Amino acid sequence: MADSKRPRTGRNDRNETFSGEDSRVGRRVRRYAQVGSSVGGLAAQLVGSRVFGRDLDRLKHSSELKEVLGGLKGPLMKAAQILATIPDALPREYAQELQQLQSNAPAMGWPFVKRRMRTELGADWQENFTDFTHEAVAAASLGQVHQAHDHEGRLLACKLQYPEMSSTVEADLQQLKWLFSIYRQYDRAIDTSDIYKELSERLREELDYEREGRHMRLYEAMLAGEETIHVPEVVEALTTKRLLTMSWLEGQPLMKFIEAQDDQEMRNRVALNMFRCWYVPFYHYGVIHGDPHLGNYSITPEGEVNLLDFGCIRVFSPTFVKGVIDLYHALDTKDEELAREAYRCWGFDNLSKELLETLNIWAEFLYGPVLEDKDQPIMRGHSGTYGAEVAGKVHKELKRLGGVRPPREFVLMDRAAIGLGSVFLHLKADMNWHRLFRGLVEDFDVKALEKRQRAALTKAGLPEEIAG
Repeated sequence: MADSKRPRTGRNDRNETFSGEDSRVGRRVRRYAQVGSSVGGLAAQLVGSRVFGRDLDRLKHSSELKEVLGGLKGPLMKAAQILATIPDALPREYAQELQQLQSNAPAMGWPFVKRRMRTELGADWQENFTDFTHEAVAAASLGQVHQAHDHEGRLLACKLQYPEMSSTVEADLQQLKWLFSIYRQYDRAIDTSDIYKELSERLREELDYEREGRHMRLYEAMLAGEETIHVPEVVEALTTKRLLTMSWLEGQPLMKFIEAQDDQEMRNRVALNMFRCWYVPFYHYGVIHGDPHLGNYSITPEGEVNLLDFGCIRVFSPTFVKGVIDLYHALDTKDEELAREAYRCWGFDNLSKELLETLNIWAEFLYGPVLEDKDQPIMRGHSGTYGAEVAGKVHKELKRLGGVRPPREFVLMDRAAIGLGSVFLHLKADMNWHRLFRGLVEDFDVKALEKRQRAALTKAGLPEEIAG
């Protein structure tokens, strides 16, 4: 960009302004009241039904909970969506309702947007653009997106964070901790301690749009050889902690693509691109995108994938990735000791034979599509409720055996696996998942992954995320 068009940022004013915003206790108190009044009554009903034996229409109750959370703009809704994919982190009826939540928060109006942009880029912020849409083109749980053009004619996406989100996150995390503690009082099959820690860390990271920009550069490096997967380019000069500016990628939402597409070959092509979009980074670099929400990518007319959101990214140790592959081989060859070693490297020590077998029930469900060398749907011969049935069986056994504490890494692994499975179901994809998977892991080497991971993270400016 030429010097005459150098962005005006006013960053000193911005930092001073937001240090005050983040420390305002009153805003957290208001959020506690907002969330507490909405959810507290529902939680009380649930506790009353369990502790005092009162009748509770759980389907009606869970529907009310979805309605309450769907009306709350912010991270609690995002946390609910993630929790809905973790087996028995919440009652089944809740999970079924929460999975239907969409990130359709009310947008900020133009006067509010102008004030927010002035805070981020200075009083003359509009001089950085030839045009900037007054209306948001997309709204999510933490921010909203506007289209703009720069002075070079590039079409841009400007994601602007809603105000007070730092206070909102902290308030919501406290409420979430409270809800977890209530659930834990009457159901100890799943210890959610590490699940809470993982959600807390990831949600706090999502507030930092500069970090998200570095995640985008990371994915650009990891997917450089994937010609059918596209990552936006970050405009660093117009990016701050609460404003992320990137190139605009044209594409169609998945469900609209499906409605207009009856060509099975094209559907399979999209499924292949989605599979590689998520799992090339994981098996080659130890990195996963933990939120395959339908709004986080779009599809081109050629069936290529645009990956649009990079807030929920997880870096794993090479040893953890090795454990994922070892468990696959253990299930494939019925090798109990290899399975035990895979669980051990994830933090499951001294597993009894019964507990090992119970964990394998869920593992066989997740790995099922990649164990058979044939073309098949992602859930061959099963209805869409089969996963819930398996989770229920596992939950019952875990409760009988005294419970289990899942490692925090499982939160986004489960989220990615189940979320992508849902995408493949929508696409009605008919693929040889076994060969796709084996093609990614056949030459797996821990040292090679560690080397690639270190190089990619350093290049993206994320050396602090290098897994130990």
